[in-house]
Amino acid sequence: MSMASAKSAQPSALSEFWYYFSRNKGAVIGLAVFIIVLVLAVFAPFVSPHGPSEQFRDALLAPPFWMTNGSFSFPLGTDAVGRDIMTRLIFGARFSLFIGLVVVTLSVVSGVLIGLVAGYVRGRTDIVIMRIMDIILAFPSLLLALVLVAVLGPGLLNAMIAISLVNQPHFVRLTRASVMTEREKEYVIASRVSGAGNLRLMFKTILPNCLGPLIVQATLAFSAAILDAAALGFLGMGAQPPTPEWGTMLAEAREFIQRAWWVVTFPGLCILITVLAINLMGDGLRDALDPKLKRS
Repeated sequence: MSMASAKSAQPSALSEFWYYFSRNKGAVIGLAVFIIVLVLAVFAPFVSPHGPSEQFRDALLAPPFWMTNGSFSFPLGTDAVGRDIMTRLIFGARFSLFIGLVVVTLSVVSGVLIGLVAGYVRGRTDIVIMRIMDIILAFPSLLLALVLVAVLGPGLLNAMIAISLVNQPHFVRLTRASVMTEREKEYVIASRVSGAGNLRLMFKTILPNCLGPLIVQATLAFSAAILDAAALGFLGMGAQPPTPEWGTMLAEAREFIQRAWWVVTFPGLCILITVLAINLMGDGLRDALDPKLKRS
């Protein structure tokens, strides 16, 4: 009887989550757009018409297909060295999503661990950790990322490390606040009295009940990481040419803004649409997770 009820609990929890999530129409649209971008990124070699670095010297700065002298061979036109913009945008989705995934993973893992220690141990350890986080937050995030990349050296890997360090304090503060709220509740005290060790209390008892706000913050950090990576790429401190990264594409196209608007407009639109879709998903996740947090 209990096994049957356990099996039925999982789909009901899933359907409950989807009910609250789907009530936010913007979140559903954001999820659909994100899935499209994800599919294009995963199957980029199969859906793109050309190679990302393939050059067509007879079609330099060719306009999109609907303009005069445009061609269906290059639906969104070409750049200054004859590379297909649509192909580079599709491959650029790979880099942007990969950057977001790596940055969020590094930020969440390190931030949650540090915040868990600070909120559970308290005392001098908590004071030292939080003062360090306050110092990091005192600097503008992009400026601090630029300084870190300048120290580590320009490149995609160093840019991801710098952005993850900049985003880490948000997860530390959020985890610490959640742990401080949960650690004095009755179920934690009962586990402590029954003989549970500190590691078990931290990771198996307290942490699962702090995941709701962390999931929402991770979604927002994902979009912030894409923006920061594009900004570093635009400033020449992130991905280096000829990497088809959206920020780098914008940097390469700066001098052609007046002559060929499409080389700047389409990478900018990709950044805008992707970040907006992820932010809308974050709003939906907040709406879906809040009712559960209130009931718990």
